[in-house]
Amino acid sequence: MADTDTGSFKIEEEMNSRRRFLIAATTVAGGIASAAVATPFLLSMMPSERAKAAGAPVEVDISKLEPGILLMVEWRGKVVWILKRTSEMLATLKVLEPELADPDSEREQQPDYAKNETRSIVPEILVVEGLCTHLGCSPVYRSEIAPADLGSDWIGGFFCPCHGSKFDYAGRVYKSVPAPTNLFVPPHVYLSDTRLLIGSESKETA
Repeated sequence: MADTDTGSFKIEEEMNSRRRFLIAATTVAGGIASAAVATPFLLSMMPSERAKAAGAPVEVDISKLEPGILLMVEWRGKVVWILKRTSEMLATLKVLEPELADPDSEREQQPDYAKNETRSIVPEILVVEGLCTHLGCSPVYRSEIAPADLGSDWIGGFFCPCHGSKFDYAGRVYKSVPAPTNLFVPPHVYLSDTRLLIGSESKETA
């Protein structure tokens, strides 16, 4: 009889051990599932690329931007170019005016503060959307002089390889090309000499 009781006790202990194991395993699995559910929620509360694409301003550090270098950033799902123009680049703007369709930027492709010869707040810094105004292709930055494929009269600017549209160093479109207007200048403001906010015209939104 004692052996029977002992056997029953062992069986009951084994069953209890299994219950404890199953409870523990279920608890762990539940915790993992909860964490999996909670993680996307926590991430959704953080600033995301989707939120930026929806229109959130983008702050850019231009302190290391060298003359002649083009920096590309993303805003609202579009590429925005930031070009630090050299004195030679700026000198071409006046020279090219007879070749341009809208040299005085009369069409509203830019904010009022960029409606000038350089189409910028700071003369050296160009800020434009890097999308051709023809069909939205991405032009290429071509700073070389008189390359074989663009001809001896090319003195630098942006060239769209899709359909041959050309733009100068202010993003102004040449005459007789498919693109109908100058490149868009997005809203932007300088937070300091080295910090640029794209997508806003107010420092208070930074």
